[in-house]
Amino acid sequence: MNSPVNPWPRRIERAQVLEREHPAAAELLRFYRTIAAFQKTVAQALVLAASRLVSTRSLPEPLRPHIQPLLTLLQQKAPPPLADAAAVLSLTDDWDPADPAPRFVTRVLLQPYMEAQARRASAAPCSPGSTCPFCNESPVAAILRPEGEGGKRSLLCSLCFTEWDFRRLLCPNCGEEDHQKLPVYTAEQFPHIRIEACDTCHTYLKSIDLTRNGLAVPEVDELAALPLDLWAAKNHYIKLQPNLFGL
Repeated sequence: MNSPVNPWPRRIERAQVLEREHPAAAELLRFYRTIAAFQKTVAQALVLAASRLVSTRSLPEPLRPHIQPLLTLLQQKAPPPLADAAAVLSLTDDWDPADPAPRFVTRVLLQPYMEAQARRASAAPCSPGSTCPFCNESPVAAILRPEGEGGKRSLLCSLCFTEWDFRRLLCPNCGEEDHQKLPVYTAEQFPHIRIEACDTCHTYLKSIDLTRNGLAVPEVDELAALPLDLWAAKNHYIKLQPNLFGL
């Protein structure tokens, strides 16, 4: 299952709503809206290559004209450490991929490109695995969608936003199946979001329950639930895959 043809306006609108509802994540959501608006322009400007899939290790040619505009935007709008790093990156093409700033810039550019490529794929995503059936990246969140009298679980790719079905009682990191070792944690302030943890490998995912809130946009609501990440870290759980902002 892939995103709508133009998902960016919905993501931006949802971030604006959540910004008012969750003050603890307001600054992050404001910055996300800035980044998402830029990604929307990238998505609209792309002339997609004929190839079905590109490597995430290097930027494809259609994205190169967007590098400097993004670095300029970050210098103007990003928090000071990232703004300073963007200023340095704008002066050189020799980036260290191990550094957080180049990773962030690359991810911002690749997300709309890879999402568009995934939409163009002829085969519907179908995989029993714990990584994306299109680009092989790890999931950033789980999703519960209405099905019958319950909810059907799927995973959401952290890069191309492809969604694929996944068993409910199964850790996507280590394959643990014992329900007693797969605790779920909730908080009153996020009634439709929960932490799905694994006590075997000590990883977790946030799960967005669309049966409780059909207006949720999983990749945006995941950002708003930052306090859940802080709680998980305090309780010695490690996020299976950080989101765009490394959180």
